[in-house]
Amino acid sequence: MQQRVLDVLEFGKIKEQLKLHASSSLAKEKVDELFPSKTLEEVNQWQAETDEARTVLRLKGHAPLGGLKDVRAHVKRAKIGGVLSPNELIETASTLYASRQMKHFIEEMVEEEEVHLPYLAEYVGQITILTDEEKTIKRCIDDNGEVLDSASEALRSIRASKRSTEAKVREKLESIIRSSSAQKMLSDAVVTIRNDRYVIPVKQEYRGAYGGIVHDQSSSGATLFIEPQSVVDLNNSLNQIRVKEKQEIERILAELSAMVSEHGDSIVHNVLMMKEIDFMFTKARYAKSIKASKPTMNNEGIIKLFEARHPLLKEEEVVANDIVLGEEFTSIVITGPNTGGKTVTLKTIGLFTLMAQSGLQVPAQDGSVMSVFDAVYADIGDEQSIEQSLSTFSSHMVNIVDILKRVDYRSLVLFDELGAGTDPQEGAALAISILDEVLNRGARVVATTHYPELKAYGYNREGVINASVEFDIQTLSPTYKLLIGVPGRSNAFEISKRLGLKSDVIERAKSLIAEDHNEVDSMIASLEDSKKKAEIEYKEAQTIRKEAEQLHKELQKQIIEFNEKRDRLYEEAERKAAEKVEESKQEAEQIIRELRKLQKNQHALIKDHELIDAKKRLETAIPQFEKSTKKANAVKKNAAKTLQAGDEVKVISLNQKGHLVEKVNDSEWQVQIGILKMKVKEKDLEYISRPKPVEEKPLATIKGKDYHVSLELDLRGERYENALLRVEKYLDDAMLAGYPKVNIIHGKGTGALRQGVREYLKNHRSVKSMRFGDVSEGGNGVTVVELK
Repeated sequence: MQQRVLDVLEFGKIKEQLKLHASSSLAKEKVDELFPSKTLEEVNQWQAETDEARTVLRLKGHAPLGGLKDVRAHVKRAKIGGVLSPNELIETASTLYASRQMKHFIEEMVEEEEVHLPYLAEYVGQITILTDEEKTIKRCIDDNGEVLDSASEALRSIRASKRSTEAKVREKLESIIRSSSAQKMLSDAVVTIRNDRYVIPVKQEYRGAYGGIVHDQSSSGATLFIEPQSVVDLNNSLNQIRVKEKQEIERILAELSAMVSEHGDSIVHNVLMMKEIDFMFTKARYAKSIKASKPTMNNEGIIKLFEARHPLLKEEEVVANDIVLGEEFTSIVITGPNTGGKTVTLKTIGLFTLMAQSGLQVPAQDGSVMSVFDAVYADIGDEQSIEQSLSTFSSHMVNIVDILKRVDYRSLVLFDELGAGTDPQEGAALAISILDEVLNRGARVVATTHYPELKAYGYNREGVINASVEFDIQTLSPTYKLLIGVPGRSNAFEISKRLGLKSDVIERAKSLIAEDHNEVDSMIASLEDSKKKAEIEYKEAQTIRKEAEQLHKELQKQIIEFNEKRDRLYEEAERKAAEKVEESKQEAEQIIRELRKLQKNQHALIKDHELIDAKKRLETAIPQFEKSTKKANAVKKNAAKTLQAGDEVKVISLNQKGHLVEKVNDSEWQVQIGILKMKVKEKDLEYISRPKPVEEKPLATIKGKDYHVSLELDLRGERYENALLRVEKYLDDAMLAGYPKVNIIHGKGTGALRQGVREYLKNHRSVKSMRFGDVSEGGNGVTVVELK
């Protein structure tokens, strides 16, 4: 990758944004070193690492990286015999703490959450826990870098003596400044310090009153800072104690530095592992901030981007686009007027490629595909060079010549306004020739141009497709929506007309243009309209397909549950049957044994009544099975009660409750179960209840005798205020219809509509109780309301 291309595509700005999400200077160092890889295996590993960190953030919301410092220089100095400062030692202890926290965090997550995190587990597996060393440093030094009394017994004793001596000095000096003469001879009644010795401020004219040593004087010379003779010895003692304190602190720091040196290799290795981990989470946090997803990587030159958004544009301004390249066609020629967004599209493709090959996720929808290229070449922007006396055209050609020397089948080439800056005919011819050359090399190409001659290029070359950026004639502004398969048109006549140019001038201009050009423009306009309609219909079809898939899954789940229940019932029935047969077999054997005994004892003189009695006992030994009563009961209930539309029934085979909608034929009913409607045999239905008949009221007659109130109210897509009005009206209608229970479908969505509807239902006068629907009824997307 050429540095010039990285600069043109603004990869440096991506790295600056990435740095904002780093937890330490270590990750920032990795960002500075970041460079796109040309190896698919390495890119896949980098992408997997980013995705692992993203998984951790999704499940836990954070990663414990606080306190991590780059202490490699501290360790290096300790290893050559240097004594580390308290701040350097506390940074080392803080890094040991961060390493320990991260190791425990990942290990616990893998164990408790059962999440597969191979790269993170490998990194933390190489971290050495040095808890004793960490605690030793923190016992000796506080977070502000001050050596604590607890660092050693000697230091504790020295500081106790120091505090005692300081108290004596201050007490002596305070007695002096409180004396009756002090007010006249002192400039101020305070004790201060000069040259590490306690002094008092004495007026110049009374310098001989206290004797002792003069350590300083004020800027005017009117005040002298004198150490009175009476405290000189105490100050001398205090200084000696301070020297001992300093020596003891140096000894403690040397001892701690030696400990760091002893474990230096392990500490440095911990830092390197934490550097990789911090960088992983830096990429993950950046991906989250730009709403990016992990692309599937390949080395076949295939790019598929769904709703791709340029990461450097403001979120409220950027337009998402679908971009496909490398399968049906290997080159895209984007035509159309300037300022339409062609260059942004070009940069988006190039920048996404650099990001993906650097292990960064791209701001596009899940399922996007990116390719690994050996090189990305770009000729973008106005590169007029005053220093080299080159025109815009010449400067572009110098760049293009260099690209043609290097390009091959493993390259991605981006041309912006190819052939611009010279005679239109010559420029268009040159652009076509350059594109042919790059295509023959097998490279992937995306080029923008405003030459109309290149519109035909996409139709005359295999593997090339036209594209354009949509322009809204009504607003006279580009929509920045990429239309692949539709060449661009100038829109000059439409824009001029909207701006107020006279119709006769426009018509005269049209007459000067060849008829075939007008036909092409009409064809392009038709293509644009057709593509818009196709996109709308495609989105609608996608929505319907997703809903159908969800319904299919729910039905499959219900069928599986039904089959499992049926199998369990069969197994239970077989077990009971086997038990009955075994009991009967044993009973028969017992009877036979008794017959044989009778025959033996009575020498075959068995009386008739004894044989008849034995025969009866054998007959009773035949197993008798209890017949299933569910369907029998259902038949009895249904026979006793003629089923009607609106009746609440139970579907025996599914063990689900529903309402009868209408009778299909003599033996089948259409049944509403939650959001599902299905045909069910009448013998598989069990009558439960019937809505109470509604008394004739004037209010009800307004709607007419044939008015039908549905058993469900669908609020999906409604605004909050309209939804509540519909709920209120619907509940009144349901009460008038005498329904004991109704379903209100609010969908899942963001949950705002669902929450609002349920809050309203809690306080409604007609609501007895409510619950979310079962899986078969629509789950959390439906509230089942029982009416009073």
